Amino acid sequence: MSDFTTQLAELKRLGFIMPEARGMIANSLLASDTLAQDAQPTLSTTASGGIPAFMSAWVDPALIKVAFAPMRAAELLGEVRKGDWVTRTAIFPMVETTGEVSSYGDWNSNGQVSLNPTYPDRQSYHYQVFVSWGEMELALAGQARLQWAASLREAAALKLNKFQNQSYFFGINGLRLYGYLNDPRLPAAITPAVKSAGGTSWTAATPEERQDDVIALINQLRSQTAGLVDTETPMVLGLSPTRMGLLTRRNSFGLSAASLLKDTYPNLRFVQAVEYGDAAGSTTQTMQIMAEHVGAQKTAETAFTEKLRTHAVVTDASAWKQKLSQGTWGAIIYVPAGIATMAGL
Repeated sequence: MSDFTTQLAELKRLGFIMPEARGMIANSLLASDTLAQDAQPTLSTTASGGIPAFMSAWVDPALIKVAFAPMRAAELLGEVRKGDWVTRTAIFPMVETTGEVSSYGDWNSNGQVSLNPTYPDRQSYHYQVFVSWGEMELALAGQARLQWAASLREAAALKLNKFQNQSYFFGINGLRLYGYLNDPRLPAAITPAVKSAGGTSWTAATPEERQDDVIALINQLRSQTAGLVDTETPMVLGLSPTRMGLLTRRNSFGLSAASLLKDTYPNLRFVQAVEYGDAAGSTTQTMQIMAEHVGAQKTAETAFTEKLRTHAVVTDASAWKQKLSQGTWGAIIYVPAGIATMAGL
């Protein structure tokens, strides 16, 4: 057995475990000045090219979150709560006056008025998500400075709200629950005018042509409401962000359709939502003009039963889970004539 092997065995007996050792520096070298003047002839450890790469990496302490499309349905005509999470059906009493006049005569008994009450109803829809996290999962996330449980709840709330926003535009299939874009009582959509460049799309249209389409839609709303909507009526124009961008293009006089419309209709406001044509899978660009009120009656509003309900945290052996839920009525349109739609932009 070599001296090095003997020395290594002795060191192991004493508790020094060095499997990568290749040799020992002689005591004679340690006791002389030779070591300070000459390099060690061979390494006692494995040759290295430097430190591990991860030790030179820098982790940004700011957490970057992925952005999602904004939820704008509630900005159109507002959002309210109706009922609660055990409410399945909502009834909205409506009354219409009927009658006729007749020529006057002292002994004439003609002419009458009456009332026609109706009770349209809507169904609610309730939906849920589960959040779950484990004890080790939390500890590992903590090593990366991540607030895991809180971030999971935030993600759940976002997912619920995204679904709710979709229900405000498109309702729920199979229920008497509709959205701004598919309520069956809405008047049929009108078509934009044919542009000088061809077709009805706004892509190659002039600012004046885009402005004319918006005015045509407002005139359609005037016609539907029999004059209850006029130039001074508060209105909201809902359209996609890209079509709103085209409205801001200036003509040769430095004026945009958006600014001209605001001058003409001082109580007009714009709401941009991707659901009007910019969302993934959309094939038609649409815009809607809505009167905030028709006469004294509010035109429409979105509604929910529960904005967010957090249920009990369930404890497992080394994990937890929690249910979160919401409920929606979609868009409740009281006066369908107060909304006009144009499709094919």
